[in-house]
Amino acid sequence: MNFMTTFFLGFLTAVIGIIPPGLINMTAAKVNLKEGLRNSLWFILGAVIVIFFQAYLAIIFARVINIRPDIIILLREVGFGIFGALTVYFLWIAKKPKIKKAKIKQSSKKKRFFLGMLLSALNFFPIPYYVFVSITLSSYRLFSFDTPSVFTFVSGVVLGSSIVFYFYITFFKKIESKADHLLRNMNTIIGCITGLISLITLFNIIKFYLD
Repeated sequence: MNFMTTFFLGFLTAVIGIIPPGLINMTAAKVNLKEGLRNSLWFILGAVIVIFFQAYLAIIFARVINIRPDIIILLREVGFGIFGALTVYFLWIAKKPKIKKAKIKQSSKKKRFFLGMLLSALNFFPIPYYVFVSITLSSYRLFSFDTPSVFTFVSGVVLGSSIVFYFYITFFKKIESKADHLLRNMNTIIGCITGLISLITLFNIIKFYLD
């Protein structure tokens, strides 16, 4: 397995998963505005450390279930149901989100570091996300579950996450004026993404039963 490809796939999946405006990246940007670059970088470091362990544990779990085709197809069927329901929800049911102004109090870099860890730990999305991604990539022979590949992929995830967070704290003044417009259309964006994932998952399910 080409390690550069594995690293790039980890990087790309992290960017896709983190780039939509969320609690962690928006808080990092606001910490930068209120307290400066140093505290925001400590916040990011805390968040990225937790993301490393989340991604690693997710892939180890995926490696265990990857040897059980019956579990994989069950997860794909469950995933299809979940992503299908999310598509319907975000495209036709969910109300347009509004930006809530976060209040950031001046604090030490140590507190910002642990705040980053806390907010990242409270975000459970990365674990099922990287389980699904790694199994999907493995099914297309784009990813291997051997130890070097796992650490290479996770390293890509860490770098991708760090760059997205740094983008937010660096360019937040430019994107802040556009954030409201982006957030108003976020349901449509997420709905399209989950719809695409649902179609890919459905295709894999059908292919499994036809083989």
